[in-house]
Amino acid sequence: MRRIVPGLYTFSRLPVGRVYLITEGDGLTLIDASISLAAGPILSQIRKLGFAATDVRRILITHAHPDHIGALPALVKATGAEVWASRLDRPVIEGAMPVIRPRDADLRGISRMMGGGAMLFPPVPVARELRDGEVLDDVFDGMQVLATPGHTPGHISFWHPERQLIILGDVIMHLPTRLVLPFAAFTYDMAENIRSIGRVARLEPHIVCFGHGSPMTASTVRRIGAFAQKVGAI
Repeated sequence: MRRIVPGLYTFSRLPVGRVYLITEGDGLTLIDASISLAAGPILSQIRKLGFAATDVRRILITHAHPDHIGALPALVKATGAEVWASRLDRPVIEGAMPVIRPRDADLRGISRMMGGGAMLFPPVPVARELRDGEVLDDVFDGMQVLATPGHTPGHISFWHPERQLIILGDVIMHLPTRLVLPFAAFTYDMAENIRSIGRVARLEPHIVCFGHGSPMTASTVRRIGAFAQKVGAI
């Protein structure tokens, strides 16, 4: 487990996707849940940090894709935590509808081949719907919900204005050498996602935590701004 800033950690050696732990606030908060195989490593690293699984009070979900909610059933069972998510992604988390995919007509080449069929998840109840602009007083002394749709209809990010820190989900992916758009085959509306990139860039965050790739803590405003310009977001 790696500490990003005091009170915020990211887990190590997960199969796919980033999961974050916030230790400041009313109990522990997880952000996202990776795939089902990640439940064991997540719980183990929480214990190594000196906490019990039952110290986790809530699990915040950026969006309802398998690499972000796959371990939810096991984590909720082990922790008793509530799940908080957006209204639009809630039906997918609760197993009432499959993952919403882009239309084949909007995809090209290999992206069209990667889509696959309908995917339903084991239902996990969502205890609280999160709205754009809502301030979560119990999380990190005031995380703010930021609507960043496009990758999924209800994709949200979590912004802390005082720390100039954002937990971004899959609005942007951070490869070892560059920033990229999320995979088209799994992005419901890429044009909307690009507009969300513009919204993020205008915040001028100094610390960006991605759903895929290492957190960015240096030259961040410049790099996010340059990427937003490159993709036509600003």
